Amino acid sequence: MAQGKAQGRVRVTLVRSMHGRLKRHRACVRGLGLKRMHQTVEVEDSPCTRGMIRKISYLLEVEEVQ
Repeated sequence: MAQGKAQGRVRVTLVRSMHGRLKRHRACVRGLGLKRMHQTVEVEDSPCTRGMIRKISYLLEVEEVQ
């Protein structure tokens, strides 16, 4: 919030299994708060979470929350 505007939110859903994935990718999934398939969470839209989402984008479905 350094620019003075409110951070948005992003809705993230795990749509592919974590089974057999790299340890770092599983850590990103857990870091986003996801524990099982088809679970949806809302996270703060920050550069840190965007980086995690970008790294495991092949496992996720992402949508902006207004």
